[in-house]
Amino acid sequence: MTDKTEDLRSYAGEERIRKGTQAGMPPVDPATRRDRGDGPFDRLILRGATIIDGTGAPPISPADIVIEGGRIAAIEKVGLPRKLSPDSRRPAKGDREIDCRGKYVTPGFVDCHAHIGVPYHALSGPMAPADYVYKLWLAHGVTTVREMGCFNGLGWTLDQKAKAASGEIAAPRILAYPYFPAVNDMLKTIHTPAQAREWLRAVKARGADGIKFFGAPPAIMQAALDECRELGLRSGCHHAQQAVTRMNSLTTARWGLTSQEHYYGLGEALFENRLIQDYSPEYDYGDEYFRFSFAGQTFKQAAAPGSAKWNAVMDEYLELGFSFVPTFTIYDANRDLMRTRRADWHDAYTYASLWTFYQPDGGGHGSYWHRWSTTNEVEWKQNYRLWMQFINEFKNRGGRVATGSDSGFIFQTFGFGFIRELELLQEAGFTPLEVLRSATIQGAELLDVADEVGSIEVGKAADLLVHDQNPLADFKLLYATGAMRLNQETNKVEWPRILRHTIKGGIVYDVEELLADVRDMVAESRRASPELPRP
Repeated sequence: MTDKTEDLRSYAGEERIRKGTQAGMPPVDPATRRDRGDGPFDRLILRGATIIDGTGAPPISPADIVIEGGRIAAIEKVGLPRKLSPDSRRPAKGDREIDCRGKYVTPGFVDCHAHIGVPYHALSGPMAPADYVYKLWLAHGVTTVREMGCFNGLGWTLDQKAKAASGEIAAPRILAYPYFPAVNDMLKTIHTPAQAREWLRAVKARGADGIKFFGAPPAIMQAALDECRELGLRSGCHHAQQAVTRMNSLTTARWGLTSQEHYYGLGEALFENRLIQDYSPEYDYGDEYFRFSFAGQTFKQAAAPGSAKWNAVMDEYLELGFSFVPTFTIYDANRDLMRTRRADWHDAYTYASLWTFYQPDGGGHGSYWHRWSTTNEVEWKQNYRLWMQFINEFKNRGGRVATGSDSGFIFQTFGFGFIRELELLQEAGFTPLEVLRSATIQGAELLDVADEVGSIEVGKAADLLVHDQNPLADFKLLYATGAMRLNQETNKVEWPRILRHTIKGGIVYDVEELLADVRDMVAESRRASPELPRP
């Protein structure tokens, strides 16, 4: 092995964080210990549950779920919905039992586009630690995340992945997808196809699960995707506007890309009267207002729903077995800034520097609100209607749509953004069972971990959620704040929420304990930085 190869194996996947650290944007503080969660137990039993298994099957009850060594050992039907079997005919007693009569158990959620904090936030004040992010995810039922970009560094992410897997920290399962450094507007260290292949072999050797692309020159991108296929690395791409004119997401799907992130590249694949989006003469991608205002005009320049072009593009994506991770939630503020900015949770759950980062800023990523207008919001509403129509039709015709949040930007706070994505998938036309399927087994299949998680089946890891009520009835009740409801008997407003326990690998987390920790962290962040703006 040459010195150059040895150096690449230690450096590949660290490019962005090394550059960021030099610019005052170091990695977030990692989690180092687990201070919440009970177990795992030799034998944990969930008694009398109504199961929604994640496959799309409707609820069924009652059942006892037996968990041994962190895995589902048995699922036994124990009577009828209103008539339980005698104890003598049910599984033997466990070391820990949870009474789930009247409660619903689902698989843990899979967030296919997540970031464990964002080093950019350091420019807005002391950063939230990873523990803040993890606890918000667990408190919203997220038990698996695909870390898209490894912005804290691949080594940092792999360390946290190992600690999460062993139960050493309170965190979801983590899959590491480092950033492929090949676009000028972010960081470019790869300039040839040979360098691309060498870099990919290096991150694979270090333990990467897949790759996060933003694009690259076509020859490099094609070689990289070919190498990913050879190495067994899955891939997702945010087709950045600086690269999408040379290859849209249908082009990269043909080359072997696993999933498209967001909407970039889809609208361009649907163009039929142009190859490049029509930009005004004053457009400058470096100005975030231009970047996001013009992004809301993409689909109105594309082929109409039901047209020959629309159907041809849809057919080819389906034939290729492609997947979409739309992350509707991260652009939700573009449709209604006031609603997103004044969301119920910011007061108690949005960290001080995160809130500061969200505010209008001429240079901050996703902080383009200094001139956001009614016209911008209307254009984005129209953009969503077409975008959602394509994604829903793709799902209806058998395509895979997985759930991702991309929180940490644009007024979307960790955990809360994931639940908002469930609501937006329903708005797109998914039935509640289809939404849950997208958020569980479909995500697990995309990430190639469906043998381990994503559905409630014997032999799989015990990543389970215990809900006080049926989550399919109203996803709003999954928010950590709950949802505003009027108690008809007392005539008082209440804020019920339904997620009671998050179980990850057989470790039982009390959601209220997790949320209490987060509220304390947020309050302390504001005490420590009184000069920062507040919600």
